Amino acid sequence: MDTTLRDGEQTSGVSFLPSEKLQIAKLLLEELKVDRIEVASARVSEGELEGVQKITQWASQKGYLDRVEVLGFVDTPVSVNWILEAGAKVLNLLTKGSLNHLVHQLKKTPEQHFDEIAKSIAFAQKNGIDVNVYLEDWSNGMRNSPEYTLSLIDFLTHQQVKRIMLPDTLGLLSPDEVRIFFDQILSKFPGIHFDFHAHNDYDLSVANVMEAVLHGAAGIHTTVNGLGERAGNAPLESVVAMIKDFTKLEIGVQEQKIFRVSKLVEQFSGQHIPANKPVVGENVFTQTAGIHADGDNKKNLYFNDLMPERFGRQRKYALGKTSGKANILKNLEELGISLEKDELTRVTQRIIELGDKKERVTTEDLPYIISDVLQNNSISKNISIEGYHMTHSKGLKPSVQLRLNVYGKSYDSTATGDGQYDSFMKAVKKIYKSLKKELPKLIDYHVSIPPGGKTDAFVETVITWDYGKIFKTKGLDPDQTVAAMMATEKMLNILESFNTNTEKESTYYGNEYRAVAG
Repeated sequence: MDTTLRDGEQTSGVSFLPSEKLQIAKLLLEELKVDRIEVASARVSEGELEGVQKITQWASQKGYLDRVEVLGFVDTPVSVNWILEAGAKVLNLLTKGSLNHLVHQLKKTPEQHFDEIAKSIAFAQKNGIDVNVYLEDWSNGMRNSPEYTLSLIDFLTHQQVKRIMLPDTLGLLSPDEVRIFFDQILSKFPGIHFDFHAHNDYDLSVANVMEAVLHGAAGIHTTVNGLGERAGNAPLESVVAMIKDFTKLEIGVQEQKIFRVSKLVEQFSGQHIPANKPVVGENVFTQTAGIHADGDNKKNLYFNDLMPERFGRQRKYALGKTSGKANILKNLEELGISLEKDELTRVTQRIIELGDKKERVTTEDLPYIISDVLQNNSISKNISIEGYHMTHSKGLKPSVQLRLNVYGKSYDSTATGDGQYDSFMKAVKKIYKSLKKELPKLIDYHVSIPPGGKTDAFVETVITWDYGKIFKTKGLDPDQTVAAMMATEKMLNILESFNTNTEKESTYYGNEYRAVAG
């Protein structure tokens, strides 16, 4: 039973619109094919009522109405009337599963509580509503008041109840306790349908669910992405994978739909999925270390049973300072690109440089890096930028201090301009004027990032120059201005090849020449 729409909505800051509730309900029942969904608490608000009505109208048309459940309270006839108005047919009745809650919150005796529970169940059934019963704070009850808790379960086994639902309300149980409590209860009440409802306060919810299902739980409660109060509930995605891989039980949830539903719930809830969250996190099927990619190439040495294809995902190989050639080869295969051995070495080194800056590099970045590396390789580097200092402030013109190395000799220059790059170019012009060298005319300046804007690693700046011949140079760097400076440095070196008549072979297109190097 998935309770994303009820218990998951108790996540701080999460409130689904009625239309969002309907869309999630459809995906849970029709796409994921969970058995039941708990969609709301009775009496909460008009918006909650509208949301449940939308779901029950759709579910009634589809024949799913008996799979839609609503939490209600021992408050005859209020919760039942609310559920009837909402069009639902299943009440999940909230009772007190520990003596501590009963005495201090309700201030009633067990006999009074049992009598009121019986009246609520009878009234619901009289109105055509099926009843399941929650034992709130059951885990504390089994720890501290087992006589009371077991007497409540015994009482419920004599009522017209479909399921008795045992929540670890405060997420305090260990797997050993779950096993002990379920063994105790199932030996005392064989043949009764018990659900287990785990919370994740100690990050043990999935382990606790595993113990529960191995020791007699007939139903389990989850939420998509582990949404829920405090640290959340047992996450559907991890629980499904665990049951399929570590038990002999069968489960009807469609694994390949999990990621799609997870992303929609992320969008509707506004709760970002951590990158390292099992099954649905962005990074969980991404190999970063080069040795792992190398092992995968040689016999899938770093695969486990959690294959990404099970969940509608794909394995990826990260590009960064630890990736190595094997990761890059995997990404090149995906793009259909092949490189010579020395070119692959230089591309690997460029990616490592970006990784050292803690920049994120993606597959979409790779063509940009390759293009930059190949262009660098084709240019003799006689002129280089040795150092620079740039300032930019409101109300004052940007300025640049520049040191340029020309054939082994350093030249310094300072300039201000209308922008940082303009200041840089004016500083270059001062140096070139002193050397009696001419510069080309800048005729186009274009900045781009890899498709989709999914990277923060770098920008590519492409500058078109006119020096009697039209040619282009490009620069690649996380900083847009630095990328333009790198493109300019390449231009200065290409100029030397023009001027000494030793340029690389060029190709003629109509009236334009484009240096192969550019």
